[in-house]
Amino acid sequence: VQLQASGGGLVQAGDSLRLSCAGSGRTFSNYGMAWFRQAPGKAREFVAAISWRAGSTTYADSVKGRFTISRDNAKNTVYLQMNSLKPEDTAIYYCAAKLYGSARYEYDYWGQWGQGTLVTVSS
Repeated sequence: VQLQASGGGLVQAGDSLRLSCAGSGRTFSNYGMAWFRQAPGKAREFVAAISWRAGSTTYADSVKGRFTISRDNAKNTVYLQMNSLKPEDTAIYYCAAKLYGSARYEYDYWGQWGQGTLVTVSS
């Protein structure tokens, strides 16, 4: 599956933003999906993941209660709804996929990656 992330932009602290990741192919529903992010000068870190059956989700502690991952298999798209954004959420956000994947946080678990979309949160 090929992945295309979009929806990034410049927002103020406290604002909301929704990222989208569109996948190609007819088997999108068979893929577990995840979001990672990478801030300048820092390693890529896990944000959220959703299993291929959409039955389970996992979140990083830093975003729990503020971010929500969801998927619409009819549209071949996974979303990341980000509320109450903070300046420390500023990063390039990447989506990732794994065939029959679970909602896991390990970077090495995810086999396919899309290009990133930049989110900048001003204070």
